[in-house]
Amino acid sequence: MHTKIEKVNAFGELLDVMDSLRENCPWNAAQTMESIRPMTEEEVYELSDAIIKGDVQEISKEIGDLLYHMVFYARIAQEQELFDIADCLEKICSKMRFRHPHVFGEQAGKQLSAKEIADTWELVKAKEKGGNKNILSGIPDSMPALLKALSMQEKARGCGFDWEEPMQVFDKVSEEVQEVRDALAENRQEHIEEEFGDLFFALINAARLHGVDPEKALNLSCSKFRRRFTYLEEKTIKQGRSLKDMSLAQMDEIWDEAKAKGL
Repeated sequence: MHTKIEKVNAFGELLDVMDSLRENCPWNAAQTMESIRPMTEEEVYELSDAIIKGDVQEISKEIGDLLYHMVFYARIAQEQELFDIADCLEKICSKMRFRHPHVFGEQAGKQLSAKEIADTWELVKAKEKGGNKNILSGIPDSMPALLKALSMQEKARGCGFDWEEPMQVFDKVSEEVQEVRDALAENRQEHIEEEFGDLFFALINAARLHGVDPEKALNLSCSKFRRRFTYLEEKTIKQGRSLKDMSLAQMDEIWDEAKAKGL
């Protein structure tokens, strides 16, 4: 592992690289915050994939890619005389010190459990000078809906707005299932969409209350479906058949083979 001085020097080298690229590379010089924003989103997903796979070398690489993007944004802002990377670092350090009074504030040294800290997190943030006007205002509208729902539920939980017992949420899930059925019977598309949304929100809540990351769980199901459907597709090709010409029962038979093989 590197020493603190080596880490500072490495970060300084990244700043030097950015300066050189911005001043001498036509492509880098032409970029704006808006032009690199989609690439940043892609880098976030690439880091997420590396973490899911547990690929340490890839995680290290993707963290570097994201750091490069953060320095890029700060360099563009510096050129516009808005702020620079030091302003960004000072702000996050100040924020973290304020939000962790049990480490840096009057409560420093007080022994708190991770649950106690999490339970008061949103209340501490709400007191932050210049912070969000309300608890949910800091959640981006552009955030993927599944993650947005989970974030909203977590923030509400931090203020005490949550189910008293995790199993209680399944009454809500059952209620939402029935409301979807009722909406389908009415055959009003707008209402159907609304009720499906409520059902998804309730299921995400159920997963959260039972310690399950809904994004991870859904990704696992997607991976499972990919494996089994690929098996189905490849076997039909070997047999000289086409999925379009097969009955559902025939496809189910091969699908069950895939399940039996542990795919």
